[in-house]
Amino acid sequence: MKIGLIPNTSKANVRELLRMIISKLDDRYLDYSISNNIYDEFNEGEINPKLFLPNEELFKTSDIIVSLGGDGTMLNTAFHARNYNTALAGVNFGKLGFLAEIDLSNLEDFLDYIKNENYTIDERIALDGISSQKSDEEKLYAINDIVIDKGPWPKMIEITLKVDDDYVSTFSADGIIIATPTGSTGYSLSVGGPIVSPNSDAITISPISPHTLTMRPLVVSSNQKIIVEIRVPNKQVQVSCDGQRVYDYKAPVKIEITKSIHPVRLVHVPGNNYYQILRNKLFWGLDIRNENLDKDK
Repeated sequence: MKIGLIPNTSKANVRELLRMIISKLDDRYLDYSISNNIYDEFNEGEINPKLFLPNEELFKTSDIIVSLGGDGTMLNTAFHARNYNTALAGVNFGKLGFLAEIDLSNLEDFLDYIKNENYTIDERIALDGISSQKSDEEKLYAINDIVIDKGPWPKMIEITLKVDDDYVSTFSADGIIIATPTGSTGYSLSVGGPIVSPNSDAITISPISPHTLTMRPLVVSSNQKIIVEIRVPNKQVQVSCDGQRVYDYKAPVKIEITKSIHPVRLVHVPGNNYYQILRNKLFWGLDIRNENLDKDK
């Protein structure tokens, strides 16, 4: 068992956290390597230089990659690991920590489970996208969502939606969100989209501020192809993948989105229950009138 550590170097106290995790790994005699993006943050000789590897080699040689940061760090790590089939886990010291579900309070338990190989790997679907202005070698990829919106254009854009080449609707809106079940608790949720169990084989389509009372979110099979056509004469539209990789296209443009052949493989240990996370971090289903809420019930 070999663990690869990828820290977010922009986070405060990341070196102290990494030192602590290394100490706990050493205590358990677990083999590990570290991303060389943080090599310069340590004093010479403080950590064996042979432990630092380029990320590509880290993905190839590790059984589990552990990202240190938050959900954004986890998404970025998953994007770069997409071609390596490596299992991922995240230690959160960011804000919400919905995807990176390990925190300092359960870190020791997590490492013990890994040491004893008491864990499972959940496969989550991801999305591929290709535009009419890009080649097949320049595919979009997202773990949470692909968002197509008006960008800096101050007015709404005209959107035509098709599923498997069947016409669905043409409407005016600020944009549209195509989300995986993993991404259903992100941007999609904020515009009124449904929460979808991460094990569901489905894709959610949610309009952003549509100029109609009848345009509602739509859930389709992940085996279906989603086609979004944007018409804004002589204007740029923006496509964002996981809120991290942003692409500009000149309209009119057509984006085809399908389930990716590269799923996200997440490490799951006992005690990390999806619905418990919903209650504890999003307060989903909790009645604030009840003063004796039992979050672990």
